[in-house]
Amino acid sequence: MIDATAAGRTDIAGNVLTELADVFGIGEMRECRYLADGLMNVNWKVDTPVGVFALKRVSDVPPDRQSRNLGVLAALVGDGVPVGAPVATCAGSLVAEVGGGVWCLFPWSTGNHVRGIDLGLSQVASLGAHLGRLHASLGRACGRGLLPAVPDMVTAECTSPEQAVGKSHRLSAEVADKGVGSAFDEAAAAALDRRRALIAEHAFRRPQHSTPEGAHGWTHGDVQYRNLLWEGEELAAVLDWDRVGVRPYAEEVVRTAQVQFGVDGVFDLARVSAFVGGYRSVMPLENAALVDGVRRLWWKRMTDFWQLEFHYDRGDFSCDELFNADEALLYWWTDRLDQVEEAFAAG
Repeated sequence: MIDATAAGRTDIAGNVLTELADVFGIGEMRECRYLADGLMNVNWKVDTPVGVFALKRVSDVPPDRQSRNLGVLAALVGDGVPVGAPVATCAGSLVAEVGGGVWCLFPWSTGNHVRGIDLGLSQVASLGAHLGRLHASLGRACGRGLLPAVPDMVTAECTSPEQAVGKSHRLSAEVADKGVGSAFDEAAAAALDRRRALIAEHAFRRPQHSTPEGAHGWTHGDVQYRNLLWEGEELAAVLDWDRVGVRPYAEEVVRTAQVQFGVDGVFDLARVSAFVGGYRSVMPLENAALVDGVRRLWWKRMTDFWQLEFHYDRGDFSCDELFNADEALLYWWTDRLDQVEEAFAAG
């Protein structure tokens, strides 16, 4: 089993650095410092004769998809969305395939990563408004042909209880086979047993149809504090555009609120409502869409084991820290499902 957080993930060979500097035309990289804030992709701060940049190695997005996503950012900058347009290679490409990796480069953005629960309520509302403007700007970019047309309808997979229980049994077997008796292994085994009971108890509350409520369009895909930079009270930059895709707007609003304000095993419902209110001050979103989005995300969390799949199927331990907190939040959320839905609709 390979720990994907090990040195092989953080180091860049000298010849690869030299080639990257030539490809992007930025001169010699005088300093290259690994940034530990990311979970999946990996990033470095690089100092060069022409400026300071953020260098990113993309691990789970095809080069053509990454290039398409990055090609939208200049239009968003023009709309006032706080993003940094990527640096093109000398050949005019927004991605570079060097040394067996896919790379992109951005001007360095200053600011701090701030957890959602550490933002004041006015900042929380501002973040919601920023997300609304981001969605509106992506819609305009689509209208200009920078993104494919939005389909008339989107569907959302709803995992059946039987599928989820089957996956949990498979993972229990993986824990027994690949585990080393660590505290994480013990927690995973116990959590899988409890989750099967929770699914059986609450299966009747799952979404009953595959078409989400409300409008849909192009979205960012991963708005969370590691992808946001703040300078004082102001949002300075939205980072990581790998997962741009068409989704229900309510899906991104609800997911963003969950990862921002569902911390330490509880939801900060006051911040949830302030965030949703900020979003709705820019983009209309019906109560029915929000309630539907909350229920769908709750059931997705109920039937999803992605951190355990990373750990036992991929040998990637980089997201282990999220597992216990997400597990605690699921139980808290399940006990207060109606209360959480009301907080979203009250925004």
